[in-house]
Order: sequence, then structure tokens, then C-alpha cells
Amino acid sequence: MAPDVSVFYRFLLASLLVFAYCKWRGLALRYSPRQHAWIALQGILMFGVSYIFVYYAEEHVVSGLVAVGYSASPLLGMLGMRMFFGTPMTWRLTAGSVLGILGIALVFWPEFGKLQAGSETMLGAAFTAGAVLLSWLGNMVAHRNQQEHFPLWQSLAWGMFYSALFSLGYLLVAGKSLAFEATPAYVLSLLYLAVFGSVLAFAAFLTLLKRIGAARAGYTGVMIPIVALVISALFEGFRWHPLTWIGIAVSVAGNVVILREKRA
Repeated sequence: MAPDVSVFYRFLLASLLVFAYCKWRGLALRYSPRQHAWIALQGILMFGVSYIFVYYAEEHVVSGLVAVGYSASPLLGMLGMRMFFGTPMTWRLTAGSVLGILGIALVFWPEFGKLQAGSETMLGAAFTAGAVLLSWLGNMVAHRNQQEHFPLWQSLAWGMFYSALFSLGYLLVAGKSLAFEATPAYVLSLLYLAVFGSVLAFAAFLTLLKRIGAARAGYTGVMIPIVALVISALFEGFRWHPLTWIGIAVSVAGNVVILREKRA
């Protein structure tokens, strides 16, 4: 399955599941055109084009480079909150963000040996940078929508639906096939990504974003690769390198620094 086709099916399924949940709970789903526009912008940035870019990036470069790119999320979140909402920058957030980037770079340092200079690497790096920046802008829009008291589940349902529509429009313009691979492996992986990787993960992340802000919530971009390494060690035979342990320790230290910051 092509990455962009999978993004379409993933978020279409996720949106339908959240719509069904909203209907079951009797949650209102009507919004003004202006509110729909902001929700659509959040969805397209967070769920649509940024995920397409991530999938494209990992076709050209090792996953470690993408992980290092996303480890900059706390730093970008802090800068974005300062630029758009006037939130002060603190030394704890800065130090924690730098430790996160350094830690993930150390964790994946052995993998960088697989990188080869050339157009493929440059293209993968460009897709990674685009994905990170678009995701960052999506977080800023999500924070703005939360300040306007947009409810979590309804905006999540519509946002994922709009991201699926955006992906579908791109596929139609590009002339790509929407053929579905109805194999157990693909269907199960799609269900996993829709339920756990989309509905539950983004509901949790957006709740975290509301409670502790975009900069501190962005540290999930540092911790997710570490969790992935643990899973890889259990199921894929990943071999731990001394730099892996050092990088994890540095990343966790950065997490502690950020989460211990006093809330205003």
C-alpha cells in the first residue's frame, strides 16, 4: 500500500470511530463555518499532510533521522508558544528540550552510519523537516482551538475526517489508485493505527496539550522513539548499544527537567 493511501484509510476509519463514539454519548457535532475552518486546519496539519510526509521520509532515510527531527518538538513548541501566544520562554524548557534532542541523537547514532550523502538523503531530510514543521503548526492551531473551548472528541472526529478528505483530494489529483489490500496483516495493522495510534493516542496527546502546554507536551516526540526501541528489543531482536543507554538516560533527564517546571 502506498503511504498516502494508507494515511487516507487510517484517518477515515479513525474519524468514523470517533463520530460513532460522539453519537453514542449524545455529543453535539454542529459548528459554525468559521469553527469548521479552524478544525479542518488543525486536522490537515496534525493528521493529514504531516503524516504523509513522515511516511515518505522513511522511504528515503533511516528512521533515526526522523526521530531526531521530532525530538525538536519541545523546543519548537516553546518557540511557537512565545511567537503566537506570548508565553515566556524558561531555562528549564530550553535545557530539557536540548537534552531531548541530544539524547535521541545519541540513541540513533549507530544508525546514522547507514546514511549516505546524496539526493535520497536530502529528500528524506526535506520530508522530515516538513513533517516536523507542519506537526508543530498543527499543535499551535490545536492550542488556539482549545483556548476557544472547542470540545475534544467532536473536534477530533471532524479534524480526522477533514484530514482524510484532504488525503483523498491529493490522491485523486495525483491519479493514484485507492485499491485496498484486504490481507489480515494490512487490515490488523490499519485497525491498530486507527484505534491505538490515532483515536486513543491523539485524545491523550490533546488532553496533555491542554493541561501542560505545547512545549512540555511536545516531549512525547522524544519519548516515543524510546518506547519503540523497547518494543523492538522484545519483538525484533534489537541489540542495545552503550550509546543507546546513554541517550535514553539523557532523554529521560530532559523529561524530568521539563516536567518539574513550576506551572504558572
